[in-house]
Amino acid sequence: MRYSVLATDYDGTIATDNHVNENTLAALTRLQSSGYKLILVTGRQLDELQQVFVHVDLFDYVIAENGALLYSPATRQEKLLGSQPPAEFINALRDRQVRPLSVGRVIVATWHPHQTTVSETIRHMGLELQVILNKAAVMVLPSGINKATGLATALAQMQLSPENVVGIGDAENDYDFLSICGYSVAVANALPMLKERVDFVTNCSRGDGVIELIEKLITS
Repeated sequence: MRYSVLATDYDGTIATDNHVNENTLAALTRLQSSGYKLILVTGRQLDELQQVFVHVDLFDYVIAENGALLYSPATRQEKLLGSQPPAEFINALRDRQVRPLSVGRVIVATWHPHQTTVSETIRHMGLELQVILNKAAVMVLPSGINKATGLATALAQMQLSPENVVGIGDAENDYDFLSICGYSVAVANALPMLKERVDFVTNCSRGDGVIELIEKLITS
């Protein structure tokens, strides 16, 4: 079989309002039992993800912080794929009333409408940082780090190619990793720009869309 890995986004894809329902979990387990590897690719910080999603161990790898952190549930090992922005930058955002402001191991994140202030601060300080949007979320990462680079690192650990991967997501920050997958999928609730750029769009939304894809993979 050409495809042997499912890489999926979390929020808006397998999860609705922080929650992954039992039917979606059962479908993921069936896919894993059929021989597929599972990779979770999310913009969330790892500790936050583990608080809302107790089934992280179902996945072979978790790519957190939008590509900046690689985590192996089996070994509990974490690997940072970038460096946290300088404290001066974080303090500058706080001074400019950017709230809420979340600081992870690498990622710094806030929400719309603060993207202009964040971008201005990066330019003013001359930093090698990028702003990545995820619907209303505004994420700051070192230049060159995204979900695609995180996925590529996980696949290298697994000695697999992106061509082996079926990827599924819903938002603009998912396009980076979907674009390198052998087969790219958007759930029905995905942003229109993403739907236009993938190989397949599910008929169903969120977890039901993932179940639809899994049934397609298992029966193909």
